[in-house]
Amino acid sequence: MARIAGVEANEANLLTRVAYGMVRKKVGKVVMPIKVHALHPKLFRGLAFMEMAQDKANELDGVIKTLAQLRAATLIGCPF
Repeated sequence: MARIAGVEANEANLLTRVAYGMVRKKVGKVVMPIKVHALHPKLFRGLAFMEMAQDKANELDGVIKTLAQLRAATLIGCPF
Protein backbone atom coordinates (compact mmCIF):
# COMPACT_ATOMS: atom_id res chain seq x y z
CA MET A 1 0.00 0.00 0.00
CA ALA A 2 1.39 3.38 -0.99
CA ARG A 3 1.85 6.10 1.59
CA ILE A 4 0.51 8.68 -0.85
CA ALA A 5 -2.93 8.22 -2.38
CA GLY A 6 -2.74 8.84 -6.11
CA VAL A 7 -5.31 10.28 -8.48
CA GLU A 8 -8.04 7.78 -9.36
CA ALA A 9 -9.50 7.69 -12.88
CA ASN A 10 -12.89 9.05 -11.77
CA GLU A 11 -11.16 12.11 -10.22
CA ALA A 12 -8.77 12.75 -13.12
CA ASN A 13 -8.88 15.39 -15.82
CA LEU A 14 -9.05 14.49 -19.51
CA LEU A 15 -5.28 14.41 -20.09
CA THR A 16 -4.75 12.15 -17.09
CA ARG A 17 -7.53 9.78 -18.18
CA VAL A 18 -5.97 9.53 -21.64
CA ALA A 19 -2.57 8.80 -20.09
CA TYR A 20 -4.16 6.19 -17.80
CA GLY A 21 -5.68 4.51 -20.85
CA MET A 22 -2.29 4.38 -22.56
CA VAL A 23 -0.62 2.96 -19.45
CA ARG A 24 -3.41 0.40 -19.05
CA LYS A 25 -2.91 -0.66 -22.67
CA LYS A 26 0.87 -0.96 -22.27
CA VAL A 27 1.14 -2.51 -18.79
CA GLY A 28 -2.32 -3.98 -18.16
CA LYS A 29 -3.22 -1.71 -15.25
CA VAL A 30 -2.55 1.80 -14.01
CA VAL A 31 0.44 1.49 -11.70
CA MET A 32 0.80 3.51 -8.52
CA PRO A 33 3.79 5.67 -9.63
CA ILE A 34 1.67 7.06 -12.48
CA LYS A 35 -1.19 7.83 -10.09
CA VAL A 36 1.17 9.63 -7.70
CA HIS A 37 2.81 11.63 -10.51
CA ALA A 38 -0.67 12.73 -11.59
CA LEU A 39 -0.98 14.71 -8.34
CA HIS A 40 1.36 17.35 -9.79
CA PRO A 41 0.30 18.35 -13.35
CA LYS A 42 3.66 19.80 -14.48
CA LEU A 43 5.58 16.80 -13.19
CA PHE A 44 3.05 14.47 -14.82
CA ARG A 45 3.36 16.28 -18.15
CA GLY A 46 7.16 16.01 -17.98
CA LEU A 47 6.90 12.30 -17.24
CA ALA A 48 4.53 11.87 -20.18
CA PHE A 49 6.92 13.66 -22.56
CA MET A 50 9.82 11.54 -21.32
CA GLU A 51 7.83 8.34 -21.87
CA MET A 52 6.80 9.46 -25.37
CA ALA A 53 10.42 10.28 -26.25
CA GLN A 54 11.57 6.87 -25.03
CA ASP A 55 8.85 5.17 -27.07
CA LYS A 56 9.89 7.09 -30.19
CA ALA A 57 13.49 5.93 -29.88
CA ASN A 58 13.79 3.37 -32.67
CA GLU A 59 17.13 1.71 -32.01
CA LEU A 60 15.38 -1.41 -30.72
CA ASP A 61 12.15 -3.19 -31.49
CA GLY A 62 9.24 -2.17 -29.23
CA VAL A 63 8.88 -5.68 -27.80
CA ILE A 64 12.53 -5.74 -26.74
CA LYS A 65 12.24 -2.30 -25.14
CA THR A 66 9.19 -3.43 -23.16
CA LEU A 67 10.95 -6.61 -22.03
CA ALA A 68 13.98 -4.57 -20.92
CA GLN A 69 11.75 -2.19 -18.95
CA LEU A 70 9.99 -5.08 -17.23
CA ARG A 71 13.30 -6.79 -16.45
CA ALA A 72 14.70 -3.58 -14.94
CA ALA A 73 11.53 -3.16 -12.85
CA THR A 74 11.86 -6.76 -11.64
CA LEU A 75 15.50 -6.27 -10.66
CA ILE A 76 14.77 -3.20 -8.53
CA GLY A 77 11.66 -4.72 -6.97
CA CYS A 78 8.99 -2.64 -8.69
CA PRO A 79 5.58 -4.09 -7.74
CA PHE A 80 4.05 -4.36 -11.21
